Order: sequence, then C-alpha cells, then structure tokens
Amino acid sequence: MPLEAKSAPRPELPPALETAREDYLGYLRYERRLAETTLDAYASDLLFYLRWLTGQNAGDLTDVSASMLEGFLEAERDRGVSSRTLGRRISVLRGFHAYLQRRRQAPEDPTGVLDAPRPGRRLPRALTIEAARRLVEAPEGDAPRDLRDRAILELMYGSGLRVSEVIAMPPEALVLREAYVRVVGKGDKERAVPLTGASVEALRRYLADGRPTLARHRDAGPLFLNFRGGRLSRMGLWRILRRHAVAAGLEDGFHPHMLRHSFATHLLEGGADLRVIQELLGHTSVTTTQIYTQVDRGFLKEVHRRFHPRP
Repeated sequence: MPLEAKSAPRPELPPALETAREDYLGYLRYERRLAETTLDAYASDLLFYLRWLTGQNAGDLTDVSASMLEGFLEAERDRGVSSRTLGRRISVLRGFHAYLQRRRQAPEDPTGVLDAPRPGRRLPRALTIEAARRLVEAPEGDAPRDLRDRAILELMYGSGLRVSEVIAMPPEALVLREAYVRVVGKGDKERAVPLTGASVEALRRYLADGRPTLARHRDAGPLFLNFRGGRLSRMGLWRILRRHAVAAGLEDGFHPHMLRHSFATHLLEGGADLRVIQELLGHTSVTTTQIYTQVDRGFLKEVHRRFHPRP
C-alpha cells in the first residue's frame, strides 16, 4: 500500500525531502498504526509543508528554523486556512520534526516556539496604534542599515505588505512622486498600494544614503539589501523586525505578520470600507478580508455608543 494519501497527486520534491516524507509516513503507518483516514490527513498536511519548503529553495531539512516554520504558517493564514486546519498542521510539524531529531536526521527540533491557534480565532492580535508607532520609529541613526530598517517598517505598516512582497520588491516598483508602490503578490497579481508620507520620506532617505552603500556600487538587485549587498532573506528580515520589536518593548508574542494585521485593523477601525482593505491587501476574496471584522469588543461598544441615536 502506498504511503502517501490516496487522493493526493504524486509530490514533486527534492530527494531528501521525499525520503524524509516516506520515512515518517511509514513510521506513522507501521509503528504508530494510525488509522487510514488520519494518515491521509497527515500525508496531505505534510505535502503542503514540504512543497512550501521546496518553493523556499530548501533542499534538505537540516537547516529548517523556527522562522521558516512561522513563514509556512503565515502563508497558510494568508490562504484563509481555518484555525482547525492550522492547528492540525502545527501538530503534524511537531511530530515530523521530533521524529527527524530522534532519528538524528536533523540537529534540533525547531517547533518548540509554535503555538496552536485558539479555537474560533483566526486573527492574531494586532498592535495598538501607539505600539505600532514605537516599532516603526525604533530604528534610529543615519547608518545605512538604520535607514533600511526604518524604510522597511514604515512600508510594511503603512502599506500592509507581506514579508515575501517586501523582500522581492525591486527599486523600480516605487513611484515616490505619486506616493504609491507597485506590488506583485500571490499568483503574480500586481496591485498599486498607496504610501504614507512617512514611508515616502523613509524610502527617499534609504535610496539616497543607505542603499548605495549596501549595494557597494552595484545597480542590480532588489530594493532591500543585506550587509553584503545581496538580497535580504525572509529570515534576515524577520531578525530585523524582531530586533526592533525588542527595542520597542514588543518582544512578548510579536510576529512579523502583526504589522500587516495592524495595518488592516487600524484602517477598519478608522472607518475604511472592507472592499478597499481587500484591494490593498491583495486578497482574491473578500471572505479572507472579513477576518479583520473581528475587532476588539471595546472598540465596537464605543462605535455603538457614539453613533446610535439612543446611546
């Protein structure tokens, strides 16, 4: 009997990932003796994960980090995966990586920092407006990396961009004179997203005094560069965001995706139409955007008190 889920197509994975997948499913079948329906669900979840890793150019499992796992979960949240499905996938990741460590196929288990989503909650907590201000203003100084970090934070909070969209963005995507940026999102769909005045100022400073130094006189490459002048990786960007979150006193529970959630939540609380937020976020369906209607009950009570004719 084949190990993969019967309904799943044959995966196209690097040899190391395919071998690890087959080994783990064999362990679940013959040692754990899981039911076929449970095994099919595990096989499907594992396939989603390993295909995502393949798309991140991960040829083996020895260097998978907690940041990469969080990147996978971020991508799943963006696809509108339910809390129940997300919780099951986290369970699969924990079991899979624990198995790899026990079999000495990986040096460590990176899943210890993962928290299962609370039942009925699909929206991670957003920052307060004051906390978001402290975060974006955390990078201080005129060093190239300080200018880069301030531009990144202003852009992510001011325009609600995904991590993947930021690291892949070329300089020519910016139209600073008209205060907008062309963003290529999921499915290679392009959208135009406005820039805040603070974002425009931070990006101008970075382009003038930060990026030329980081680029080391090379013109080609993405907008945001690492200290070697190369493309900023997802993990590199997450380390930058976490460092400034600590500086802003937000290290408790901070996740890079919170900037995108905060962008949408603050627009909604300010009165923006849900369809406009959908367009800005690049969501295909408004159903995905509707998670942002789960705002704080205190805010809803205040709106009700202020606008109902009989408060």
